[in-house]
Amino acid sequence: MARLLADLPADALTIGDMARQLGHSHGAVRNAALTLVRRGEADQGGSRQPEFRANAKTAAAAQTAVISPPGTHSPRAQAATPRTTIPAAATSRQTGPIRRAGGQLYHPRELADLPDVEALNRLRDADVPVLLYGPPGTGKTSLVEAAFPDLLTVAGDGDTTVGDLIGEYTQDDAGAYVFQYGPLVTAMTEGRALLIDDATLISPKVLAALYPAMDGRRQIQVKAHKGETIKAEPGFYVVAGHNPGVHGAVLTEALASRFSVQIQIGTDYDLALALRIDARVVRVARHLAHQVELGELGWAPQLRELLSYQKTEAVLGTKAALANLVGIAPVEDRDAVAAAVIKAVGVKAVAPLTLGKQLSASAVRQPPGSTGAAHRGRSR
Repeated sequence: MARLLADLPADALTIGDMARQLGHSHGAVRNAALTLVRRGEADQGGSRQPEFRANAKTAAAAQTAVISPPGTHSPRAQAATPRTTIPAAATSRQTGPIRRAGGQLYHPRELADLPDVEALNRLRDADVPVLLYGPPGTGKTSLVEAAFPDLLTVAGDGDTTVGDLIGEYTQDDAGAYVFQYGPLVTAMTEGRALLIDDATLISPKVLAALYPAMDGRRQIQVKAHKGETIKAEPGFYVVAGHNPGVHGAVLTEALASRFSVQIQIGTDYDLALALRIDARVVRVARHLAHQVELGELGWAPQLRELLSYQKTEAVLGTKAALANLVGIAPVEDRDAVAAAVIKAVGVKAVAPLTLGKQLSASAVRQPPGSTGAAHRGRSR
């Protein structure tokens, strides 16, 4: 891998480019490329898909094969080796924060006695599709982004079409119509992971276009583009997200049957405390979450809302942050949320964040030394 990059110092190569030239699988090439980047022996860029190029250390790396010490491989590289061949004591576990593509940190959680990112990578290597389900804001998307650096995402809703998945004709600058492939075709041809977020908001007829790529056929037919057949390269993988409580979300039997593993995702309130979010507010969230479990309430703050609370408090203060926490709750749950806040935080009352009366001119603070235009007029 290093030798290929060093021989083409001016080129930025994708995983597909390198896999074709080296004759190796996309998964093996991806692991090697990410290892070089992690060692500082290659650079990674690209806005739509990862691209790799040589740097000052690549040529030297090409001279000698170096085995990375334990703990320096990516979770995907670890997962590529069958678990039965790895002694338990030798398995490196990714337990520290992982930086996602957008720069945010993800804190791994336990799943089946493994770090969740490692578990997802093992499922990917075994080609076992996963459905993540739970309330919005619990970290489903964050987990997938942390596990799969090569991820493509489709944000599903009721307006998502087959063209949004597979592709459609668009008009170029010259006025000609060209076929623009969608994220499903890109993920298949480049052996990348594909997240179908909010999958249960997408029409079942649209999702049906995805199923042939996920089963034993591992191919689809692009009817809109001359009936072209697209075959999935090694490494192609589908994971989906589902928010059961969202209006319009329907988990059909056809969709559920395509995902052999289904994982419930909830908020880790201990993590919220570790992130130094106000312990009183975390206590409120725990209490409300328990009421949701009992069916007494329909909403509770998740990690996303708690992080937003922390940021709002830093900017506007505790009073405004508490008011906003109440205001973002569904109308039917606001009284219960307000009561929980009052009890835990000790305030007399709390209501949704609301604009007050208009500020009068006399209330506007004037610069030091200024006596105001009216006063100057009278002094004449």
